[in-house]
Amino acid sequence: MMDPESGPAGITSRFEAAWNAHDMQAFAALFHPDATFVNRFGTYWRGVEAIVAGHRAIHETVYKDSTLTIDRPDVDAISDDAAILHFWSRLTTGVAHPAGPHKVDTLILAVLTRRDGTWRIQADENVTLVDPRTGAVILRDL
Repeated sequence: MMDPESGPAGITSRFEAAWNAHDMQAFAALFHPDATFVNRFGTYWRGVEAIVAGHRAIHETVYKDSTLTIDRPDVDAISDDAAILHFWSRLTTGVAHPAGPHKVDTLILAVLTRRDGTWRIQADENVTLVDPRTGAVILRDL
């Protein structure tokens, strides 16, 4: 059995903490150097430098006063050194966002691998919860 804090599931609390502190160094430490990331708008980044650069730009502007809460992940172990996580996040934006304060729910699929004893994200995809008929953002009942 994988330990929830030191195993792959522990990445979610570190992800939330890095986001809420707007700490791009801590955010970078979540990813392997060759990781990939697809954001909620379909932008694809390859490599931790590109992932951090894309996030730094929004954390210095529209998301500089945002917060993120992450639900407990579903973890599917593939092997002793690989796992798939699915987890919900709720982004709450502040007044820095052009649309003003609002909330967005996303579902994140992350593939984690353990290298040299450390779990990090190898691939991450973030999908916004929307009504498929209208495209309107909807929130889950918590």
